[in-house]
Amino acid sequence: RLLTSRRAPREQPVAPFSYYFPCQRWLAVEEDDGQIVRELVPVDEAFVKKDSENDGQSLATLGLEQKAKSTTYNVKVKTGDKKNAGTDANVFITLYGSKDDTGIVSLKASKINKNKFERGKVDDFTVESVDIGDLKKIKIGHDNKGNSTGWFLEWVEIDAPSLGQCLKFPCGRWLDKSEDDGAIERIIFPAELQTTEYIPFVPYEITVYTSDIFGAGTDADVFIVLYGSDGICTQQKSLCLNKREQRMYFERNSVNQFIVELEDVGDIIEKIRIGHKGGGLNSGWHLDRVTIRRLLPNGK
Repeated sequence: RLLTSRRAPREQPVAPFSYYFPCQRWLAVEEDDGQIVRELVPVDEAFVKKDSENDGQSLATLGLEQKAKSTTYNVKVKTGDKKNAGTDANVFITLYGSKDDTGIVSLKASKINKNKFERGKVDDFTVESVDIGDLKKIKIGHDNKGNSTGWFLEWVEIDAPSLGQCLKFPCGRWLDKSEDDGAIERIIFPAELQTTEYIPFVPYEITVYTSDIFGAGTDADVFIVLYGSDGICTQQKSLCLNKREQRMYFERNSVNQFIVELEDVGDIIEKIRIGHKGGGLNSGWHLDRVTIRRLLPNGK
């Protein structure tokens, strides 16, 4: 008796599908926001091709679009005012939200102090992430490497302008293998009574055109204020994150684009106030024009 076997039908080949993850931003301690790891979200292939073929734009625009979709957290870290409280170790943090977490983020580039995590000092960092939802807890610690590794952490404060929340995470304990319980990382929850809520900020796309005349460029600290109806206005905000960016941007006949989170002044911008703080060499600036786009959650 012959036994026959039925061969399973061949699977049809699946058409290849490409994902495009534009970045166009620095991964460097001394550049941009100082982060050396970034989360990227995919964009449509047609958008990439359209943008690369358009002489009037550059792929950097895609990087700005991604920045507009991300949530920016301003993280302040207070080292305690105790003997040997500071650390030379590499400090990291993870933010946990109701939807997701940021993953491990190295706190390498303090916006305030060149030497980070010194006794009694407050350091300020920027952390960007895709939407993780409402912030629930954090994990912070260090790698115990270096000459002086023990660290007394007083508190962490996290301000999320796009969420309209500023949360305080009190610690008041050692992260030291020879102190307290010997732990070098801790999970900390926010203190409800120290949480501040305010109207969420919105991202604005600000494009600055410097004139094409001799000496038009500037290395000064350029700032902007937006004014809406009924006397509503934003805080004064610097467009550059550091002096290195000040030297790079606002050159003669240049176009510089920024995504800035500011207070929502509404649908109508009645006027803007733009200027610089002077000082240093080549501070004079000839400004041609400014265009501003208010970016809403649906991308419009």
